[in-house]
Amino acid sequence: MQQLRLFFIALQFFTRLPIPRWVGFEPAWLHHASRYFPAVGLVVATIAGAVYAAAALVLPPAVAVLLSTAAGIYATGAFHEDGFADTCDGLGGGHTRERVLEIMKDSRIGAYGAIGIVLMLATKIAALASLPLLAALGALLAAHPLSRLMACSLIWRMEYARAEGKAKPLAQEMRSGEFAIAALTAALPAGAVVALGWLPPAALATGLGGMLLATLWFARKFQQRLGGYTGDCLGAVQQLSEAVFYLGVLACVWN
Repeated sequence: MQQLRLFFIALQFFTRLPIPRWVGFEPAWLHHASRYFPAVGLVVATIAGAVYAAAALVLPPAVAVLLSTAAGIYATGAFHEDGFADTCDGLGGGHTRERVLEIMKDSRIGAYGAIGIVLMLATKIAALASLPLLAALGALLAAHPLSRLMACSLIWRMEYARAEGKAKPLAQEMRSGEFAIAALTAALPAGAVVALGWLPPAALATGLGGMLLATLWFARKFQQRLGGYTGDCLGAVQQLSEAVFYLGVLACVWN
């Protein structure tokens, strides 16, 4: 029951979806809820995949993917997209650690953020629209949990860069056992789509390899520029690794 509570707390924190009233809330629970971040990704992927599958019955793939992407963004309240845009603005416009953090905290979006989020969304939509129906569904169901696992890896291995912030409640030390739960949660849907034949093993491996490289690249940059990560950094890693996964899958399926 406590694990179920932690899942619902994570669902409430990372999405705008309602949770049962009986769950309740204790601040300490949020410190351990990040283990279910990939499980939340599976919920979002299921919503996006259902919209895509239904829309693809009567609409062209590009339109179906656009509606699917909109459904996913609505479910999360653009939580991760906002983090990606803020990270682009901060790293692009700031020259000192203090200035980068100041820009990332600003609610206004700048040129780097606007250009970055447009290109990011366009890349994801174009890649998914280019995949066959089952491959696109498999990519969605694998990428959302795995990309959130990549974000969890920052909580697991890095220090939080701010004294306060929207991710501070989740920024307590993530134990290896908690990360293992997150990894298992992400691995199960990825293995399922391969077992069902929706994605070739090579496509999954290529997408996952790209995710790892993108996460390492971002982690190194965050460490150099900020001395750690922020909540916006988690969103940036999730978005970039998700897009890279789709490109990896497309590279294998297309060829």
